[in-house]
Amino acid sequence: MSNLWKVKADNFINEKESIMRTGNMFQISNGYMGYRGTLDEFGSEQLVGITLAGIFDQVGDAWREPINAPNGAYTKLVVDGISVSALKTEIISHTQQISLSNALFERDTLFAVNNKQVQVKSKRFLSAETPNLMVVEYSFSTNVDAEISVNTGIDYNVWDLNGPHLVDIEANKSNNMLTVIAKTHELGKKLAVAELIDYAEGDEQHLISNNLNLRLISIKAKAGNTYTFYKYVAVVKQGDPFKGSKKNAAIELVSVALQKGFSSNFEAHNAQWAKKWEKCDVKIEGDDEAQLALRYSIFQLLMVAPVKGSANSIPARALSGQVYKGAIFWDTEMFMFPFFVYTYPEVAIELLKYRINTLDGARRKAASEGIGYRGAFYAWESQETGDDACTYFNIGDPHTGRDLRTHFRDKQIHISGDVAVAMWEYFKLTTDDSLLRNGGAEVILECARFYYSYAYYKKDKDRYELLDVIGPDEYHERVNNNIFTNKIASETFRVALDAVNYLKENFASDLDALLAKIEIANEIPLFQEAFEKLYLPQPDKETGVIEQFDAYYKLEDATVEDVKSRVIHPNEYLGAGQGVAVQTQVIKQADAIMMLNLFKEHYSHEVKKANWEFYEPRTEHGSSLSACAYALVAADIGKSEWAYKYFLKTAKLDLEAKYKVYVGTIFMGGSHPAANGGAWMATIFGFAGVKAYSNKVSINPKLYDKWKSLSFNLSYKGDNFAIKITPDETTVQSLGSNIASHKFVLGEKEFVCDPGRKIETKY
Repeated sequence: MSNLWKVKADNFINEKESIMRTGNMFQISNGYMGYRGTLDEFGSEQLVGITLAGIFDQVGDAWREPINAPNGAYTKLVVDGISVSALKTEIISHTQQISLSNALFERDTLFAVNNKQVQVKSKRFLSAETPNLMVVEYSFSTNVDAEISVNTGIDYNVWDLNGPHLVDIEANKSNNMLTVIAKTHELGKKLAVAELIDYAEGDEQHLISNNLNLRLISIKAKAGNTYTFYKYVAVVKQGDPFKGSKKNAAIELVSVALQKGFSSNFEAHNAQWAKKWEKCDVKIEGDDEAQLALRYSIFQLLMVAPVKGSANSIPARALSGQVYKGAIFWDTEMFMFPFFVYTYPEVAIELLKYRINTLDGARRKAASEGIGYRGAFYAWESQETGDDACTYFNIGDPHTGRDLRTHFRDKQIHISGDVAVAMWEYFKLTTDDSLLRNGGAEVILECARFYYSYAYYKKDKDRYELLDVIGPDEYHERVNNNIFTNKIASETFRVALDAVNYLKENFASDLDALLAKIEIANEIPLFQEAFEKLYLPQPDKETGVIEQFDAYYKLEDATVEDVKSRVIHPNEYLGAGQGVAVQTQVIKQADAIMMLNLFKEHYSHEVKKANWEFYEPRTEHGSSLSACAYALVAADIGKSEWAYKYFLKTAKLDLEAKYKVYVGTIFMGGSHPAANGGAWMATIFGFAGVKAYSNKVSINPKLYDKWKSLSFNLSYKGDNFAIKITPDETTVQSLGSNIASHKFVLGEKEFVCDPGRKIETKY
């Protein structure tokens, strides 16, 4: 792979599923909106999607999901009266690519049209400088003279999974400006798209037809000449920080962009991307396959990082479409948040502010689920208010067409602990207590309150238990004492007590105000008791294996191959009530292994090894979250080849676009930012052996044999470090902007790294 900053396809496959997967692979995003990797002339049937962050809509009883905006980048050529499209026109050659350095999408297609050759090239980017802005450069040429009509404008035939979400649509043209305004179906939230174009020649007419607001630009094209125009498109939605109407705001944005021109907008965009990569790039020497896969994974995370000040989070399918309802899952805190808190803390804080802002939704869920609980039970599928978008019947049975009852919504209680632990981790690794004092501690205490209200005290054993839950392994529902769930709940009680102690020592008045606000002072001693007495399944004294949940060993010890051989329909779900995996020990994804990674310092090498070897052959990896956990623990216990295998599996998931498209009858196509985060974790926490504590950073490398070196940056307590690991040594460079000294443990040697200093250890 000669170019490790580009992903490229050299052909076009005119099949619906291929177009869908390519659209995922070549998507671009800027945190405000995502644009799927589709061609300029494509429409809703080819799954063109401009998915917007933080705005949702529901139609009837269908699933509530994010909004896709009208496509202001739509462009189609008509050559001598013949419409040109990759779907119908003969293609001589075609390439499309994205540049990882700056999220630039490019296509180059040579068409054959009535014995003429027509070449179409385009570039587009979603501005990293101005998040509401999209910029397109489009050019064409012919090998002989031709009559060309450029049909370009705003396509408001919007692709929706459960729509239509836009109503009261108005399309217009005024003073060379095309606009489309609309409202959302459910809440009447306003949306506007504006488009301006810059071109040198041609006669323009205007047409509104078939939900297309178009310019028809006629050009007598001369052979060999290249004709280029630039499009500036703005999307503005309700809630964006603009005064006045959404339409006027969009018009102003594109007017300013047109005045600046393509080059100036592109330079500003590139400058922002250069800053991102300066903090976040990871360099692997000696393995181009791993380098490209990892860089693509990091690129996906950087693209979808929420806009500063938005307090948005990252959906489970990023901004690649409406799959999973655009909802925020535990994926964000457990698989994406670590990347940002170690490299880009200003984004990590946005993710946590989202949880603070949706705390009331978590409280409402706790009060309404089951017998009614106290505290904060965070939504399994969280949207803008924090209320749960997850339905009780949410996986279709392909045999009957009926929806299956699952308990993802009401029994996956580990989500609250995932949030609480991430909230404390941010404080621990940054020492920034502003978040803790402005809602973070409240979130942590309310999550601890929820677990205490949910826990069952078993008097004869003098212990608390967590009954009727689902762990990360979703093939086994309504189990008791799942090890991951119990461990994360225990940790929640601990961080709640730590947060109280920190505030008591440093901000006593803030603590008093918080305890009074949520009337929780009398419950703090109960959290201490629960922390001491919550049951945590222990490793078996002979085997070292931790039983994933009560009575797990009583299930059929079938192999993954055995279970899959029982499947009748290729899309059937293996879990829920009667799935073929339910009565077996085959699990969907890393569960006990995920726990052992999260709390690796709590368990011995022998215990981690025993559990990895027990659970690995029993794991079906039916989730994109699974492979990285096995990579992480494999690296930790010295199974280097296995670690590398699972690292590549997670890092190449979106790059190769090999994943399930349907679960049951539910469409699941889209990108996988949790797997992208998992690839980074497997590299930095696994092969580099990084572990940051409140008082030190430990680096204990398990470098893969093929790698000559591994280089990356790390943020810790407001300072930044450049780290390089080779088979012979590890070096840590304190960067020039640093102001404090920090303790590092490299292998078994302890150092103090002062500002500007470089430390190293040889092996």
